[in-house]
Amino acid sequence: MFSKIFSNVRENSPLIHNITNYVTVNDVANIILACGASPIMSDDESEVEEITSICGGLNINIGTLNKNTIPSMFLAGKKANSLGHKVLLDPVGAGASKLRTETAVNLISEVKFDVIRGNISEIKTLALGSGTTKGVDADVSDAVTDSNLEKSIEFVKDFAKKMNCVVAITGAIDLVSDGQKCYVIRNGKAEMGKITGTGCQLSGMMTAFIVANPENILEAAAAAVCTMGLAGEIGWKNMQPGEGNSTYRNRIIDTIYNMTGEQLESGAKFEIR
Repeated sequence: MFSKIFSNVRENSPLIHNITNYVTVNDVANIILACGASPIMSDDESEVEEITSICGGLNINIGTLNKNTIPSMFLAGKKANSLGHKVLLDPVGAGASKLRTETAVNLISEVKFDVIRGNISEIKTLALGSGTTKGVDADVSDAVTDSNLEKSIEFVKDFAKKMNCVVAITGAIDLVSDGQKCYVIRNGKAEMGKITGTGCQLSGMMTAFIVANPENILEAAAAAVCTMGLAGEIGWKNMQPGEGNSTYRNRIIDTIYNMTGEQLESGAKFEIR
């Protein structure tokens, strides 16, 4: 399944509109190219609807919000919805400030997202902010571990069901659910946390995966998570003495560029719950 999903990205080369943060915009563009898709970066409200119209998918990342880009996110999101295009939200830092939290919560109330991808803290913030009560309490820790895995799976399923979309929680253990099934993924390296923007890169690549596989959104999102994690493993294995996080970032991108569907199929570490 994952091999075909990955091949579809390469064969279809979907065009992805990214309204993303300026800290990671270059890496997001490069990783989208590496997986076989094509990126467009545009965040001015005078053109975002037009740009969204020519793209197959939209990736909204709130990492560096400002008064100019916030209206652009709503305009592009609603335009993508009207055209039936795939839309992903990366609620970077939701919960860290009132502006981020309110923007993210308003986005999920006004724009229909196919996928919401973030860490457990960001997703908990959205769940609380959007009025969810079930599953959002002290029992859901700010890290998914083996000891709280069952409660975390219940939480992500509940939120995905409520939002009627795929929710991907990434961390040491990744969870990807559509409300019915949950992929529990264990690819990746802890050292990936030393690189700025691996999550942002994943969101851009995941958007390409879901656009190229519109009938298998859950599996496409899970395949993207496995691809990023596997690239982290292979990239780390290829590190040489004296190399650091800057080289590691490039090795991850290069690994995805050279990855095959068969390599992903054999290297993906997951179970379905």
